[in-house]
Amino acid sequence: MRIADVGEFPLIARLARIVASAQPDVVVGIGDDAAALDLGGDRLVLFTVDSQVEGSHFVFDRIPPHLLGRRLLAVNASDIAAMGGRPTHALVSLVLPPDLALAWVEELYAGLEEEAERFGVAVVGGNVARSPGGIVLDLALVGGVPRAHLLTRAGARPGDLVLVTGALGEAAAGLIVSGRADLPVPAAEGEALVARHLVPTPRVREGRLIAASGLATAMTDLSDGLGSDVGHLCDRSRVGVRIHAEKLPVPPAVARVAELAGEPPWDLALFHGEDFELVFTCPPDAARVLSERVSVETGTPVSVVGEVLPAPAGRWLVLPTGEEIPLAPRGFRHFSGPAP
Repeated sequence: MRIADVGEFPLIARLARIVASAQPDVVVGIGDDAAALDLGGDRLVLFTVDSQVEGSHFVFDRIPPHLLGRRLLAVNASDIAAMGGRPTHALVSLVLPPDLALAWVEELYAGLEEEAERFGVAVVGGNVARSPGGIVLDLALVGGVPRAHLLTRAGARPGDLVLVTGALGEAAAGLIVSGRADLPVPAAEGEALVARHLVPTPRVREGRLIAASGLATAMTDLSDGLGSDVGHLCDRSRVGVRIHAEKLPVPPAVARVAELAGEPPWDLALFHGEDFELVFTCPPDAARVLSERVSVETGTPVSVVGEVLPAPAGRWLVLPTGEEIPLAPRGFRHFSGPAP
C-alpha cells in the first residue's frame, strides 16, 4: 500500500496512533489546529508547524519571494488564531537547491520578517539543507493562550449556530484569475483577488476576541475550505451540521469570477480553500453580541452561515434552490488520496 492509496487525513490518523502517549503536559495533541501544552503558569503554550512546498503550495514564478515569506508566517499564525492564541516565536527550516539566487532567499526572509513584525513574532532560529530539486520551506510557530480562553475543534453542540469571519472564496477566485488571463476581470479587482490568494490575512486579533468572550464553543481556521474544515470541527465535536449556500459571505467580485469560470459562487466559498478565515460555533442567543463585538473592534464582519445538528442528522448543504444535498469534503488533497 502507498500513501497515495490512503490519503492525507487517514495518513495523519495512522501516524497519530503510532506516537500516541498520555503525557500529562499535553492538553491538546494531534488532531487540532495546534498542540496545546501545559508548562505551568497561567497560559498554555501553543505549537504548530506548516510547510510551503514548491509545486504543491506555490509556483516559483507566480509569487515573489517577499510575498512567499509573508505567506509562510501567515498560514502558521492562522493555526494559532484558531485556538484563540497569540503567536510569539518561530523556527524556520529551508531546503533549497544550491543554484538558487542568494537575493531570492534574502527577499524571502525580508517578507517573513515583515509579517512576523505585524504579529510580534520573533524568528529565533532554524536550519538550512540542500535540496536536489524544488524548494521546501518549513516554519514551526510557538504561541500562547490564557488557560480559560483555549478554543478547540471540540465543543460544538447541537443547536449552536455556525459563524465565519470575513469573506469566502477570494483566494479561490484569485487563483482562477492568476491562471486565466482570458477572463474579462477589471485589473484592480483581479489584482486584489490575486493578492488574497498569495498572502492570506490570519485572523489573530479576531480569534483572541472570540476566545476571550467565553461565548464560542468551538473554532477552526479555513485552510481547506469551509466544506472540509467544518467537517473536521464536526468530527472532533461529534455533531452534524447544516450550511446554507445563500448565507455564505461571497463578495460580488468572487461571484463574477465564478460566473466567468462556469462555477457557482458557493462552490468557491466551500471547496477551494486557503481563505484562512475562522469558522466557529456559539449558542444562538450569543451570536449577535459576539458578531458585533468582533466587527466593531477589528473591522472584520462576521456571518451566520448554518447550524449545528446532532451527529445522526448528518451534514448538509442547503442550495439556493432550497434543495438539501450532503456536505461532502472535496478539493485539493495531498497525495491525491480520497477525502476522509
